[in-house]
Amino acid sequence: MATPDNTHMLAAYNRWMNDKLYACAAQLTDAQRKRDLKAFFKSIHGTLNHLLVGDNLWMGRLERQPFAITTLDAELHADFDALTAARRAMDERISAFAERVTAEWLAAPFEYRKMSGAPGAVMGWAVLTHFFQPPDSPSRPGDDVADAIWSGPGRHGHRGDARYSTKEVKR
Repeated sequence: MATPDNTHMLAAYNRWMNDKLYACAAQLTDAQRKRDLKAFFKSIHGTLNHLLVGDNLWMGRLERQPFAITTLDAELHADFDALTAARRAMDERISAFAERVTAEWLAAPFEYRKMSGAPGAVMGWAVLTHFFQPPDSPSRPGDDVADAIWSGPGRHGHRGDARYSTKEVKR
């Protein structure tokens, strides 16, 4: 079961990994980031945008300030620098929310609206389990980005080389 301390650690890990992904993506040209790689959200840039869309959607629900979108592949930022700045601001927002999470919040039902407008309800701990999906989850879109960057032209290795270490993640 999730705890407030675990939530703080996951927010720190989220920021740490986003920093690593964006630092690697920054080494690519805009054309390389936007090249269609046949990934679910087509390109590295498209996937990074999707991750930000998802975080905006869920943070809007969590903070009771809905984020209105109609599609999960919406392009929020065509410019990489603007996307990077928005990602950093979102990571700040996520960390601030994580600091407010209590054991009571985690144990209580959380009601929200799905993109379709239909009601949804799940326990607080389950919302955050979904929000902070484990790094090895097969459905995690960030894996498309990591695989593309770490196995791209002229690169050797695998995203596994950058595995999470509690010693590296600082709160």
